[in-house]
Amino acid sequence: MADRTRVLTIALAVGVAAAFADSSIVVLALPDLYREFDTTIVGVSWVITSYNLVVAVAAFCLVPFSGRLQPARTGAVGILLFAAASAGCAASWRLEVLIGFRCLQGLGGALLLVAALRGLAGLTGSPLRGAAIWTAAGTIGAATGPALGGVLTQLFDWRAIFAVQVPLALVALAAMFDERVRGLAPEPASGTHRPHAIAADTGLGLVFGALVGALFLSVLLVITVWSLDPMVGALVVSALPAAALAVRRLAARLPVRTAAIGGALLLAGGLASLALLPRISNVLVALALAFCGAGLGLAVPALTGVALDPEGRATRSGLVTVGARHAGLVLALALVAPLLSQTLEGSDDKALLAGAQVVLEGDAPLKQKVPIALDLRDALDKAKQGEVPDLGKPFDDRGAGSDADLRRLRDELVTTLESVVTRGFRSSFALSALLAVLAVFPASRLRRAA
Repeated sequence: MADRTRVLTIALAVGVAAAFADSSIVVLALPDLYREFDTTIVGVSWVITSYNLVVAVAAFCLVPFSGRLQPARTGAVGILLFAAASAGCAASWRLEVLIGFRCLQGLGGALLLVAALRGLAGLTGSPLRGAAIWTAAGTIGAATGPALGGVLTQLFDWRAIFAVQVPLALVALAAMFDERVRGLAPEPASGTHRPHAIAADTGLGLVFGALVGALFLSVLLVITVWSLDPMVGALVVSALPAAALAVRRLAARLPVRTAAIGGALLLAGGLASLALLPRISNVLVALALAFCGAGLGLAVPALTGVALDPEGRATRSGLVTVGARHAGLVLALALVAPLLSQTLEGSDDKALLAGAQVVLEGDAPLKQKVPIALDLRDALDKAKQGEVPDLGKPFDDRGAGSDADLRRLRDELVTTLESVVTRGFRSSFALSALLAVLAVFPASRLRRAA
């Protein structure tokens, strides 16, 4: 019986992690989506926004009916819908189709998450233990999503991200048929007043909004601008989940308010560091993301522990918490994506001028410089916002393979243009850092001890 309980608990926790990971799991596949669907930053951001938007809306809409939701039935419907929509995402042939399936996946994810909270309580025999597993699975899933997505994209294709989720979701379905989940009694219609829950949910919304900078902007920067392979990008981004896991023991020992405030400040510091990068450096990005991950690992368990009501109205509190998290993500994406597009559009002219200066001042014959400069201008004009085009081709076409001067000129040009575009990310990272700072205010209202 113990082995069966352990297996079902792990299976359901994996389902929770997958549903939370889907908030950001596709970010390392964004360049592939750019190329395949010929879209823009705002367009591709809807692949992420649509999922989070539907999860938030569905969770809040279900709050009035929380006392009527039967965990086993709700979970089974959510898991089947999540799995079917994941298969649809993997088979999508147009951006609009992919976004449509992402919406269905969001609805399934919302049902899965809220049912899993009580389902884990039934399997473990302890509402507090079940809530702790639910929180840990959600934190790990949200933190590791981008890295896992990057590995799958590099090894296979962006469609593999969604294909893998089908069996993961279906395995969790077995837990919904266990008698301990099927026999859960309805929740009470009313509960005790919990004044700190609103502050905790507000803090969660702001923290997850700030994570857009760590999980969306940083990936766009290292993959789309710096042209790292998804596997290398996954290695850089893995600093975030590694740091989140490293602080778990510390998070359990700290007072709730201390952990929440400290986590929000660490997250803000990491995002501010990304906004003020002194140079192009994978190491510096990884260090900044490690601060973000440590902040996530401290703040999210503390805030979630206050927001949830596992021994009372668990379904209701779970719905509000899930809705708050994803509403924060949606709000941040709605603010960050247009801001980034606007600032990168303003960077185009600066990049063109800087590139022309590098080429014209470089050590190469004038008869090579002028055609290269014209080809580079055309490449920049055709490039998508925020993407650095293949700048090596004009040089390679004119003998860079055998000409050391042209190779040096090419490398200097690429570095210059990447630096210009990188500076275009500063305002968006700063906005994300501001959201983390704002999370300090609701966190400061929490009780001093867990």
